[in-house]
Amino acid sequence: MRTQPEEFHVFDTTLRDGAQQEGLRLSVPDKLAIAGMLDEFGVDYIEGGWPGANPNDTAFFQAMAEGEVPLKNSTLVAFGFTRRVGGKAADDPLTAALRDSRAPVACIVAKSHDRHVEQALRTTLDENLAMITDTVRHLKAEGQRVFVDCEHFFDGYRENPAYALEVVRTASEAGAEVVVLCDTNGGMLPQWMGDVVTAAAGTGAQLGVHCHNDTGCAVANTLAAVDAGVMHVQGTFNGYGERTGNADLVTIVANLELKYGWQLLPAGSLSEATRLSHAIAEVTNVPPSNRQPYVGLSSFAHKAGLHASAIKVDPNLYQHIDPALVGNDMRMLVSDMAGRANIQIKGSELGFDLSDRDVAAKITEQVKDAEAAGYTYEAADASFELLLRRELGQLPEFFSVLSWRVFTQSTHDQETDTECTLRITAKGESHRVVGEGNGPVNALDHAVRQALLPAYPVVERFELIDYRVRILDQGHGTDATVRVLIQTSNGRRAWTTVGVGQNVIEASWEALYEAYLYGLIHTDEDASPAT
Repeated sequence: MRTQPEEFHVFDTTLRDGAQQEGLRLSVPDKLAIAGMLDEFGVDYIEGGWPGANPNDTAFFQAMAEGEVPLKNSTLVAFGFTRRVGGKAADDPLTAALRDSRAPVACIVAKSHDRHVEQALRTTLDENLAMITDTVRHLKAEGQRVFVDCEHFFDGYRENPAYALEVVRTASEAGAEVVVLCDTNGGMLPQWMGDVVTAAAGTGAQLGVHCHNDTGCAVANTLAAVDAGVMHVQGTFNGYGERTGNADLVTIVANLELKYGWQLLPAGSLSEATRLSHAIAEVTNVPPSNRQPYVGLSSFAHKAGLHASAIKVDPNLYQHIDPALVGNDMRMLVSDMAGRANIQIKGSELGFDLSDRDVAAKITEQVKDAEAAGYTYEAADASFELLLRRELGQLPEFFSVLSWRVFTQSTHDQETDTECTLRITAKGESHRVVGEGNGPVNALDHAVRQALLPAYPVVERFELIDYRVRILDQGHGTDATVRVLIQTSNGRRAWTTVGVGQNVIEASWEALYEAYLYGLIHTDEDASPAT
């Protein structure tokens, strides 16, 4: 395994290449917020976008130049292209935009695939080399450091290795500090990387690598390139990017620090990886992947009973690292595959003592029976906690439901009308309320809220934020059993509850009832249960 070189760059391109992901659009405030998080993580370089190419990126660089987000650990990079065919870099408007961005570093993309030069640029191979030389020298003369991305380098090398290597040599000799080998189409495999990178290193250039994930090998390809000698890696947070995405920079850095033993980030930064990964996902409005390495919700989740038994002895028997190193945590899943050890560990996580083997065994059987009936507790921790509380005699009675009824009416040429009538007792007071809503679940929610508000004002903060229905036995058609998952938030935390039944409204009511009950148990207000 390679030892850490004296100089090594972690280069983030979330704000430029990552923003090309389908459905992802970043405003200037979004980009500023993410830039601050990337700086906190401690990447060496933040590629902010392409000034001059669109108003958003130009405004972002203007805001950064004015000190909107002071960078403590990172250096801002402006992305651009070589000057136009037949012109001069000093007169090129997009080259001028790189200068005017006031970013300390410019990263320019250059064609390194001969067919792209001739067919896309519609110029000669020699003119392409002249474009690279002129642009790099001009920007350096204007006071900027310069990196060069060799677009389609690996594909170009496989078709015309001599020309691809000449592009690398030309960029380096013109003054580029780093020449980045780009797997633009994402078609490389790890075992192909070493020979190509070694050949490029023969030019004497300082090399970087930029991989896309079209073969599912972007991280592996990046590490193979590191082993072959590159001193600069590019990627995006959470693997954002067009098509199947870019190399996930979080995974790359975690591998280099935790597996190679390198120190790339400021001390303690890696332990913030999970928090920052999820925070950036909130800004991009792209739900984080539960299965993302290191920082995903499921990265250290254990379901099999055999795993749980071993984990009780030593948590690391079924974990490749301590989750705390990346700011994550072990999760014990509760399902029909669970053994007593799963239940005991999960109960301990929730603050319950299940050391009594008989009690733990009884709860385990209840879980298995419920899962066989269609319940899923690995996705509904809140319902699992309520199950524990019932069995342990620790379930407070904040309210009791006497009856509920949902009525939906639709007439010709009129909107559908839905209302719920609910009779409930809370803190010794009986209430009969009618809730109207956009459908039965919404009407039920409004009715419960109205009924509980006089006794527990905190429910005003409860909000249903997700509602999912799944058919469990599809062969039964409309008579099938359904599972309903409801996610609720109080503005500070979110929790999920589950209901199951052949009647979707009844299953929804079960999940909704438990959502309010769980929320009241965990509220910070002094909401004493009824006596």
